[in-house]
Amino acid sequence: MRFLPALLLIASSVQAQSRPRARDLGVPFDGTPGPLNAITDVAGVTVGHSTIIAGQGTLVVGQGPVRTGVTAIFPRGAANGDPVFGGWFTLNGNGEMTGTTWLEESGFLAGPVMITNTHSVGVVRDAVIEWLVRKGFQFDWSLPIVAETWDGSLNDINGFHVTKQHAFAALDSARGGPVAEGNVGGGTGMICNAFKGGIGTASRRLPTDRGGYTVGVLVQCNYGSRARLSIAGVPVGQEIPDLLPCYDSLPGTARTGRRCADADKGSIIIVIATDAPLLPHQLKRIAKRAALGVGRLGGTGGNPSGDIFVAFSTANPGAAKPDANVTVTMLPNERISPLFEATIQATEEAIVNAMVAAETMTGINGMRVYALPHDRLRAALRKYNRLVEPRQ
Repeated sequence: MRFLPALLLIASSVQAQSRPRARDLGVPFDGTPGPLNAITDVAGVTVGHSTIIAGQGTLVVGQGPVRTGVTAIFPRGAANGDPVFGGWFTLNGNGEMTGTTWLEESGFLAGPVMITNTHSVGVVRDAVIEWLVRKGFQFDWSLPIVAETWDGSLNDINGFHVTKQHAFAALDSARGGPVAEGNVGGGTGMICNAFKGGIGTASRRLPTDRGGYTVGVLVQCNYGSRARLSIAGVPVGQEIPDLLPCYDSLPGTARTGRRCADADKGSIIIVIATDAPLLPHQLKRIAKRAALGVGRLGGTGGNPSGDIFVAFSTANPGAAKPDANVTVTMLPNERISPLFEATIQATEEAIVNAMVAAETMTGINGMRVYALPHDRLRAALRKYNRLVEPRQ
């Protein structure tokens, strides 16, 4: 195995931020996005990534190749420890999101939401607690929210390359503003609909007569079958049936020729933020609607998939005060449907943004996963009269 230059670690994040997004390619979506079209359109929300890319060639467990990382999402920013109301839902449970038992019981989400690979949940969980202690947050115990998807097709997942320092880096780098997408953070080694996947984000802003609230979504996309992939109602998976994940020949080994397959396996983690004043039971309802966004693109929540969604509201600051009665504001259930629709729309777009931003990657044992080709996506949309042409 040979090691890649350290510069690649830096370049991966820069490229992810500079690549076009789905709307730039003419993909049509319903609803009105916020100014950034990102989860950070919800005031106070910050996002950070730590990306690890090293090595190439034959897998040597413990050495690499490495294609993984950590993503951190703070509901109120890193310096504000005020818990938020939250709720969660699992479409299919072949996955993990720690801390959800207490989230379900208490209705509060305290601290960041973290996303990494399947075998790094423990070290990231422990790192969050240590980071909070070092920052001076006061608590007797902590049950952080840490979620995962499996990157073992591209990454030396049993090499345990994610350390607490990587989790610290994701936490310390969390900022508002534009969010890096694609091959970054926890999404570095992920595969989505048999194209390269990873991190994606989007948002929706409701009109004033519906409250003017914002819904933001961030996904770690690692699920789905090419054959079922649909974008904006177009059967893109059938229009682009090639470029499947393949094992390339490896010089100096017995592996010759290429082996390719469309394997429907993997998972998706979805984080939903809103400034609408919702209580925990309502946020669980919001989290459920993310499944409909996945379904729009052809996802089915199959048996091997871990499809786990968490939603939180930044409204009602101070609601977790331990020593006094608190008055909170709740949106009537009769006015929640527009937020359902916004969640579905933002989830759909966040997933497509993840695939559009991601770049072709080769990982362990010559496994190559191709990026969604922008020109062929546009051609498919044009064929079905769905392409939004740029204004002249």
